Amino acid sequence: MVHGLAEYEKAPEQCHLTEEQLTVALFGPQPALFGHVALGGDGEPLGFALWFLNFSTWAGQHGIYLEDLYVRPAARGTGAGRLLLATLAALCVERGYPRLDWMMIHWNPAAGFYRAIDAVQLDEWLPYRLTGPALRALAARAPAPEPANR
Repeated sequence: MVHGLAEYEKAPEQCHLTEEQLTVALFGPQPALFGHVALGGDGEPLGFALWFLNFSTWAGQHGIYLEDLYVRPAARGTGAGRLLLATLAALCVERGYPRLDWMMIHWNPAAGFYRAIDAVQLDEWLPYRLTGPALRALAARAPAPEPANR
């Protein structure tokens, strides 16, 4: 389904995730990625939500950052996406996390769905990203790690 999401977002050539990588990320010794899968009545996967914890230094509390929400085209409008988001909202409430955050590609028609659940589009925060040569160039400017005390 992750590759289906990449196709939906018009970037299939950018998706290199393997089943092994996803398994390690979700179930390895120190998982930092969590996920939920919506299943149909026949047990067929309808969609997924992949998320991780973030932290608000101002609030002093964790929250959930939804990295990806995807519902297969045939299952859209069935409530699978709402159920996945409701599950994450319930997890936030249960754990005392004050917020659930995500980003959406600007042309995604899910904007209407998000408005319908009273999600607020933030316009004062702009996403930034470092990758490739720029990431490596900045990393090269980091101080050498301190030797471990023995």
